[in-house]
Amino acid sequence: MSQQREFDEEIKDTSDHKYAYDFDFEVMHPFMLRAFGAFFRPGNVLELGSFRGDFTQRLTHLFTDITCVEASSVAINDARRRLPSHVTLINGAFEDLQLKERFSNIVCTHVLEHLDDPVALLARVNQEWLAEEGLLFLACPNANSPSRQIAVKMGLISHNAAVTPAEREHGHRCTYTLDTLERDALKAGLEVVHRSGIFFKALANFQWDRLLATDIISDEYLEGCYKLGQVYPDLCASIFLVCRRGSAGGKI
Repeated sequence: MSQQREFDEEIKDTSDHKYAYDFDFEVMHPFMLRAFGAFFRPGNVLELGSFRGDFTQRLTHLFTDITCVEASSVAINDARRRLPSHVTLINGAFEDLQLKERFSNIVCTHVLEHLDDPVALLARVNQEWLAEEGLLFLACPNANSPSRQIAVKMGLISHNAAVTPAEREHGHRCTYTLDTLERDALKAGLEVVHRSGIFFKALANFQWDRLLATDIISDEYLEGCYKLGQVYPDLCASIFLVCRRGSAGGKI
C-alpha cells in the first residue's frame, strides 16, 4: 500500500456525511442484486469488501459457499454476529490476501474507489481468483450521476469526479465514470461482457434517506428509477461492469 490506512476510522460517520445510508441498504442493494442476478454463475462467491455484511445477507439467499474479505476489524466483527456460520470471513487488506481456490462469482461493490491501486486488485482477480468460466461483478458510485452534477452547478464540488473532503475521510481515492472504470478493468487484463448503470438518481443520499422515511416515494417510483437507469446508465447512482477472465498481461 502506498500509505498506512486506518480502515476502522474510515468507516466511521462524520459530522456531515455517513459512510453508508439507508438509501444504500434499502434501495441500492436490492437493485444491485437484481442487476447482477441474470449473470450469476452456479458455484461459490467471493465478496471483496463486505463491510458489515448487509449485502452478504442478500447473497446467502442465493449461494451456500460464500467467502468475504473485509479490511476493517470493527466491520467484520459486526458481520460475524449477523451472518450464518457457513460464510467464511477473512479480515485483512486485499494486498495481503492469499486464497487457495478460484471463484465462479466475485462481487466488488463500492470498493474500488477506496483503493490506492485499483488496477492491481483487478489484476489479481483476473490472474488468481476468478475461475475459468467465472464472472466479476464490479460496481462503483458514478461521478456523472445527476445528484453530483447538480452539486457542481451549486458550487458544492469542483467537478463531477471530484473526491470531496468527506469522501476522502471515508477512504475514497477517486470517483469513477463508466469509461474510467472500464479503462481500469482492461488495464488489469479483464474482458468486459456487460456494462450498465443502477438506478437513475437526481437526489443526494441524505435527501433520499429523508424521503424514504415518508410515504412520498412509492415502490412504483423506485421501479421506474431502476428501469430508467438501464436507458441512461451514465445518469445512475452506480455504474457496473460484468467481466470475465482475459489476457494475463493486461492492456494499457
